[in-house]
Amino acid sequence: MKKYIYIKAVLPIVLIMILATSCFKDLDTVPLDEDIITSAVVFDNPDAYLNVLAKVYGGLALSGQQGPAGAADIEGIDEGFGQYLRGYWYHQELSTDESVIGWNDQTIRDFHDQDWNSDDGFIFAFYSRIFYQIVLCNEYLRETSDAKLSERGVDATLADQIKGYRAEVRFLRALSYWHALDLFRNVPFVTEEDAVGSFFPEQIQAADLFNYIESELLAIENEIGAANTNPYGRADQGAVWTLLAKLYLNAESYGSGAHYTECVTYCNKVINAGYTLEPIYQNLFGADNHLSNEIIFPVTFDGINTRTYGGTTFLVRAPIGGTMNPVEFGIASGWGGTRTTRQFVEKFPVSTDLVVAPNEGQTVSYRRIYLPGLHQGWNGSNTKSSIAAGTGQLYEGHIYFPTDNSPFLIYRNPGFGGRLGDNNGDGILETNGDTLYTGPAGLYFIEVNLATNEYRLERRNWSIVGSAVPGGGDLDMTWNPATEALEANVDLTAGEFHFIANDDAAISLGDNNANAILTYNGSGINIGSGSYLIRLFPDRPDYTYEIRLTSFDRRGNFYTSGQTLDIVDISMFTQGYAIEKFRNITSAGTPGSDTEYPDTDFPMFRLGDVLLMASEALVRGGGDRSLALEYFNRVRTRAYQGGGGNITDAELTLQTLIDERARELHWEGHRRTDLVRFGQFSQTDYVWAWKGGVAEGKSVESFRDVYPIPSPDLSANPNLVQNPGY
Repeated sequence: MKKYIYIKAVLPIVLIMILATSCFKDLDTVPLDEDIITSAVVFDNPDAYLNVLAKVYGGLALSGQQGPAGAADIEGIDEGFGQYLRGYWYHQELSTDESVIGWNDQTIRDFHDQDWNSDDGFIFAFYSRIFYQIVLCNEYLRETSDAKLSERGVDATLADQIKGYRAEVRFLRALSYWHALDLFRNVPFVTEEDAVGSFFPEQIQAADLFNYIESELLAIENEIGAANTNPYGRADQGAVWTLLAKLYLNAESYGSGAHYTECVTYCNKVINAGYTLEPIYQNLFGADNHLSNEIIFPVTFDGINTRTYGGTTFLVRAPIGGTMNPVEFGIASGWGGTRTTRQFVEKFPVSTDLVVAPNEGQTVSYRRIYLPGLHQGWNGSNTKSSIAAGTGQLYEGHIYFPTDNSPFLIYRNPGFGGRLGDNNGDGILETNGDTLYTGPAGLYFIEVNLATNEYRLERRNWSIVGSAVPGGGDLDMTWNPATEALEANVDLTAGEFHFIANDDAAISLGDNNANAILTYNGSGINIGSGSYLIRLFPDRPDYTYEIRLTSFDRRGNFYTSGQTLDIVDISMFTQGYAIEKFRNITSAGTPGSDTEYPDTDFPMFRLGDVLLMASEALVRGGGDRSLALEYFNRVRTRAYQGGGGNITDAELTLQTLIDERARELHWEGHRRTDLVRFGQFSQTDYVWAWKGGVAEGKSVESFRDVYPIPSPDLSANPNLVQNPGY
């Protein structure tokens, strides 16, 4: 169970209810029902300041006063649908190439069809959830003003702590206002400075809301806890800096001009604050991801104490269906809902760790002679130590001798039959001759001509050479007795290579037919850029090799068994690949504390995102491209578990950046914002399956870049004007 105190339990008090209106009610009025506790009395208890802070944080994770449902915070929609994170995910992911959903609940498919309107219940639910959260923040700030604390006689120590709490709440309010800005642009605006009572909030324009969010974050930058100092799950400077960077990166979308220099400044503050990339990508999305030093600001969940049908319960369970085994994800059952499109899948290279398989050729049918000796325990029944016939009476092959001056003999037949040795050490074999000896330990090439009784023994060191070797030169191979092969773990560039022995061009092996059978002085072996394990099997005339890709993109976590890549009928879960990203399984492979409600936290802000934001801002703003490339390749190196996926400066384009953000951050609530910023969301040549409501996808009107102000709020508040196009 996680060890945090701020949203384990939600206070059984009703701070506020939003009933589909922007007309916020006075919270200081005396309730008619004496059983209702209001903010006028709850703060009589000094512990309430931290407890109510828990409620504010809980607004991102929970849906009401009891979990997983019951006593909802907002009314008029299923409580799971109305949870903050699930609503945000619907808007940011279902409207993009990263996700479709098979259900037919109300207007849920309008997101992917991109044909929503201002009467959409899901849009109104999340809009209401945003402003419910903002009102919670406003009320906390009203009740913790200096005047209120003085009136209640709060002691200096607690008052100082409350200043830090207030900074966290201002961050949470700025976060929700940023969501409102990003999704709806021009929205109703209220702060703790507005008089309490029924009134119609004014509508703030996007550029002004941008300025307000910026000013709030700058104001609390040095009032909130230093980066990496607040308890896990609570915001600190790292969260403030990340939100500022996101605000600046998207500033042009909000009509506030370019702020790329400022974005880089705040990204660098985060990058230099002690966060580190999680070594294993998948560990960011499991039941113990609270242990990761990459996560800057999470929305925290616990299978026992924070139960909800939204949040990561939805993210873990909705993608599981078809032939997927829920137990492998740490849950009892899946919901058979979310999958992804062909267009997203195709952003990942074909993922296989085996590039070239060894080819046995005709080796097994060749005649052989046998070389028992100390290296194999003088075991006559051990026929592995042998060399095979090439042409006529000529036999050749390689044998590894692990000790210096290792003794051996040659036998025509297994089991010590037909002994051959060398009486004079002159390279001529005699029947029943003396024992043969190697020189220093190593791999030896042995050639025996039974027509002339001549033999040759040559120690060989093999390496890889060619244009694929970075910087030229050669890459040494070493013997692995377990695989009985020479091996090299190497980073190669696109090009070709040969195997060469003793740096002698005359002893070069290549592949003339691209069939993994090697011949002397054969053609170079073509290979792409990447990190590889290359094995050379040199113990037979049909010398062969194996290439395994060790550095490949490990983020393409698709479930394909029983699933089709293309989607003809969205309602069929088996159409479209499933994504296995979020799990209720720890990094050690054990399930979370409950099989219905995951322990998995949602990484709202993390370092991988910040590195890519900084890289993009540097490219867009004409900054230091070498630094942009370094940041980009840091993310790639983790994804590929090596340098095989690293790119060059010429490859660092805006298209590369948005595709990388999709690969790195898919299903984490970034995609719609990214597509809008890159001009690829609405009126664009980039389409995906079922965009616009047709199977092949189509472009839609540019006003879809912003969601509508919901009709109920327009009707309730005469100060609001609808966004263009709706």
